[in-house]
Amino acid sequence: MAVGGLVLLSVALVSVPRSWWGVLASGWPVLAPAAVGVAVLVAGVLLWQRNGVKAELSAAPTQPDRQVQPLRSWVIPVGVVLVGMVTWAAVAWLQGSVPAVGDGVQRARLRVESIRTGLTIGAAVTAAFALLLAFRRQQLAERTQQATEYDAGEKRVTELYVKAADQLGADKAPVRLAGLYALERLAQDNPIQRQNIVEVICAYLRMPYTPPDDQPTPTHAAQPPANAPAPAAPTVATGDSDKPAVDPREERQVRLAAQRILARHLQPTAPDGEPHSLYWGPKMTIDLTEAVLIDLDLTGCHLHDATFTRTHFTGSPRFDGVTFSSTARFDGATFSGAAWFGGVTFSGDAGFGGVTFNGAARFGGVTFSGDAGFAGATFSCTAWFDGATFSGIAGFGRATFSSIARFDGATFNGTAWFGGVTFSGTNWFGEATFSGDAGFDGVTFSGDAGFDGATFSGDARFDGATLGGTSYDGPKPVTE
Repeated sequence: MAVGGLVLLSVALVSVPRSWWGVLASGWPVLAPAAVGVAVLVAGVLLWQRNGVKAELSAAPTQPDRQVQPLRSWVIPVGVVLVGMVTWAAVAWLQGSVPAVGDGVQRARLRVESIRTGLTIGAAVTAAFALLLAFRRQQLAERTQQATEYDAGEKRVTELYVKAADQLGADKAPVRLAGLYALERLAQDNPIQRQNIVEVICAYLRMPYTPPDDQPTPTHAAQPPANAPAPAAPTVATGDSDKPAVDPREERQVRLAAQRILARHLQPTAPDGEPHSLYWGPKMTIDLTEAVLIDLDLTGCHLHDATFTRTHFTGSPRFDGVTFSSTARFDGATFSGAAWFGGVTFSGDAGFGGVTFNGAARFGGVTFSGDAGFAGATFSCTAWFDGATFSGIAGFGRATFSSIARFDGATFNGTAWFGGVTFSGTNWFGEATFSGDAGFDGVTFSGDAGFDGATFSGDARFDGATLGGTSYDGPKPVTE
């Protein structure tokens, strides 16, 4: 369209007779502002059109973000009147500018040429007005096409979403796997759908599940007689004989695939340190309440809000290097194997109240920027908190440490509360730094308690503490 406007302007300029260039040059105080005004008007319309929806890296069409106002009924009549006035003014001004020299034939020729030039100017204004109308029609056509493509894309996304969700409810494991990978591809191509699809995958993992006992199937099982009836197909626990039961071994593979999909798209950086092309963004929220997770591996992932309340972790879950940018809830969770939290950053509050660690709990080098709550937690094996940093309240009230507890080199910048904690094995607080108050009221030290080199900057209370069966009610120990 811009090229067409330039062509029309070039034609208008070429059609002006050479003898009139001097006359036009003498009228530059009127023509220059008019030309600048027209140029500014055209440029403003073009820039206004460009200020539309920014393209996204998505396979889905872009949603129109604004409505095009209907053309007012007075625009066309006003445009016609404006064109007529401009043409009349141009002719009148050029007629008045005809020089009074020469004979009558020359003056008549100049008047005819002035009329033709005025009409040419009017034609140029008419062409500019028509160009604006054509520009608007093009704008309407493009927006209509955009809206059509967006509606078609939304319909396609909805159909794929519903189909993949139906596959997750299938009886056969390969069909459920296909549904998971279809959802993954849908989320990768449609960023706006990623959070919803993550919630669907999390909801699938929250479904009740009992892991297999991993007992080998007998290879020489007794064969039924030849004339015996065929055995009935296994059924689900609900008693529906028409629906075969879900094999827990096959279901384990489906759940492992779902966990890998989540981990793959929650890692901001690739192993080589470059930004991960499959990363779905730092604001992703996951809710795995009461889920059964098998050897979960979220190493290096970035999570926003993460909820693992009453979650059962089988195997050895790994959270090494994970960043929780908001709240992380593990209250009531059960870890059947070793739990790896080395180098984790909790930017918000971390809740581990009532958690049961049946294996080793490794929190070495963890950074708790908010409050850390381990009230009532049970540590059946060694608990490692060496080098951990607690910036907020560190609450371990009524926790049970059945084996070794290592807090050597830990930093407690806020209040450290260990009231009512039971240390059945050896515990180490060597070189630990307590910048705030430290409460060990009612603590039971059944094994050795080492505070060598610990620093207490605030109040340290050991009222009612029991060390090797002896109650301690004296002042705080001297630490150097």
